[in-house]
Amino acid sequence: MATVMQAWYSKAVWLWLLAPFSGLFALLSALRRGLYRLGFKKTYRAPVPVIVVGNLTVGGNGKTPLVVWLVYWLRAQGYQPGVISRGYGGKSEYYPLLLTSETPAAQAGDEPVLIYRRTQCPVVVGPKRTEAAALLAQQGVDIIISDDGLQHYALARDIELIVIDGQRRFGNGQLLPMGPLREGVWRLKQADAIINNGGPTHSGEYLMTLAAGALQPVSTNLTPSAVAPQTGQRVHALAGIGHPPRFFNTLSQLGFELASQRALGDHQAIEPAQLLSLDTYPLLITEKDAVKWPGGHDNTWYLPVDAQLPPAFEQQLLTRLKELPHGD
Repeated sequence: MATVMQAWYSKAVWLWLLAPFSGLFALLSALRRGLYRLGFKKTYRAPVPVIVVGNLTVGGNGKTPLVVWLVYWLRAQGYQPGVISRGYGGKSEYYPLLLTSETPAAQAGDEPVLIYRRTQCPVVVGPKRTEAAALLAQQGVDIIISDDGLQHYALARDIELIVIDGQRRFGNGQLLPMGPLREGVWRLKQADAIINNGGPTHSGEYLMTLAAGALQPVSTNLTPSAVAPQTGQRVHALAGIGHPPRFFNTLSQLGFELASQRALGDHQAIEPAQLLSLDTYPLLITEKDAVKWPGGHDNTWYLPVDAQLPPAFEQQLLTRLKELPHGD
């Protein structure tokens, strides 16, 4: 998969061999959208407003930090938000699943667990977002944030926010499997706002930046006097996210000297054996990896990040919320 993704963003010529399959994908996607639009496939409307945070491309674009930001922002506006998610990487016997403080990432997926731990808001996961939304609506929330699900048309939505990677954008601009797109770039015109993660921004896009927080210990075996790695120190880095180089670049920009960079697949579980060669220096990982930490390297620290959005985006979102027929 990594080789294919590299080809998408380097615009490899051999990908044209996959053009017929992308044509078929486009046809089936258009048919599916048409069935929902014409009412042949049913759409579920939750009893409270729904905000979908999605993207057009395969791989991580920065949706999770935006979802966390939205939870805190909506609370500041007087709402009681909750979150639904597909729960990629999780394997539960029962869906939909309402998360608790005891729910492991192996059951619910790393991103939902991260969101729950950061915000303490109700979070429900399940492959059918309609069922997840119905259960979440019973938890006393008055607005639902769908983490991903832009193409999950079975769930009606009131507001759509599309997140794009400011550096990689849309690769070669082709649909799967020839390119990284789940839907064509025409879909951007239907969104309420386009959030550009990291810039540079194009016309009509809002810039989202990720501010790094203080390093936090992952292991409970650290001594009370343990000190987090400092700028200029030599460290190992590991990331199992959609675009690991973004994390490695952030560490370098913060002044750390990277002795090694270990990139895992998005949502990939960390095996203790993978850490054996990384015990020579402190290990820095993402917060997403920290929630599925297996142990095995006591001197491990995660880097939390917080999304920052411009006031103009806040104003537009507030305006849209007030326009909703069943909103405040």
